[in-house]
Amino acid sequence: MAHRNPFVATSLSLAVAAVAAAASFHAAAAEYRIARSALLAKEAQLTDAPLMRKVKQSIRTLDNAAVEAVQPGRAANPDNVKRVESILSNAQFEFVFPMRTPEYTYRGLLQAVAKFPAVCANYETTAKSDALCRKTLATMVAHFAQETGGHNASSPIPQWRQALVYVREIGWTETSRNGYNGECNPATWQGKAWPCGKFADGTFKSYFGRGAKQLSYNYNYGPFSQAMYGTVRTLLDRPDLVADTWLNLASATFFFSYPQPPKPSMLHVIDGTWVPNANDQNNGLVPGFGVTTQIINGGIECGGSGEHPQSQNRITYYRAAAAYFQVPVPGNEVLGCKGMRAFDANGAGALAIYWEQDFSWVPSNPEGKSYACKLVTYQTPHSALLAGDYERCVVNAFPNVVVTN
Repeated sequence: MAHRNPFVATSLSLAVAAVAAAASFHAAAAEYRIARSALLAKEAQLTDAPLMRKVKQSIRTLDNAAVEAVQPGRAANPDNVKRVESILSNAQFEFVFPMRTPEYTYRGLLQAVAKFPAVCANYETTAKSDALCRKTLATMVAHFAQETGGHNASSPIPQWRQALVYVREIGWTETSRNGYNGECNPATWQGKAWPCGKFADGTFKSYFGRGAKQLSYNYNYGPFSQAMYGTVRTLLDRPDLVADTWLNLASATFFFSYPQPPKPSMLHVIDGTWVPNANDQNNGLVPGFGVTTQIINGGIECGGSGEHPQSQNRITYYRAAAAYFQVPVPGNEVLGCKGMRAFDANGAGALAIYWEQDFSWVPSNPEGKSYACKLVTYQTPHSALLAGDYERCVVNAFPNVVVTN
């Protein structure tokens, strides 16, 4: 910015000052300085909304060192882990998942819950907290059974208890090439934001479905890695960890806790944070198990005139899991998603959680540039749920910005 002398009064001096101002304008266009404190203040202002605060609270994470300390029956386990232990013991885990592949463990489930303290958290009363935790577990088991289940109708084990059979997508191995990595191209913004790991021969690793959620694609592995480790690199370089460690279940608690605007999170559906507005209700989006199917796979299973077979499976599994976990299923609860339209930008869950360049014209700035970012609902490399990403968005959008301390 130009430093003008307030004591200059002659016309010649004014002319000189005008030239200097013009010169500094062009210099500013080449290098525009913004104080980090101003960027942080702007980020805080733009994210200071009730729903945003609730979402940030629901996706908070526990330090990995504390997660690694979790053991079944440990007196110092976090409160939400103890609640899960009181509802689902190790023996019950073995009963509910008798066909599971060995990579899924009871301790892994407890660690996955520990990582996200909002899962099975404390609410106003112990009774409410326990009831919501039971419903959470029943919902998870039902979706696990559909996503990773054996689906063997001839088995003496009922299908709702056939979950977690697969830890990797059928037909894929860790050496598989050329799959689920079309967005790895570094010429695309996805490839730049979430740069894919490579094999020794230089080919990209494959981000096929892994874990209880069957996490797929680099643009999901990257954000999950950021939530787990504070960097996208860990799981983009080692996607196998999502199959072979406790992350195979943490990927599910991650998906359960995080919203995918315009969709709310499953957590906010179950605990009542998401309250459908008139637009949601007109689209058939109402609280109940059915809307969680819309969240996880609505594009395929929901909206038809009849219940899709996969959605019907989920209903069957949920009824059985709910009975096991002592979860009441009211007669008027919408368990399926037939006729249910997709979440849209006018719904109550349409929270803007990504940063995008603000293309507004600001006459007082060099070249009229805003030197700012704005919130949008579509995915970009920069998340409003990640502290400091506003600054990264501004710097990425305006390469001539220099952030000062």
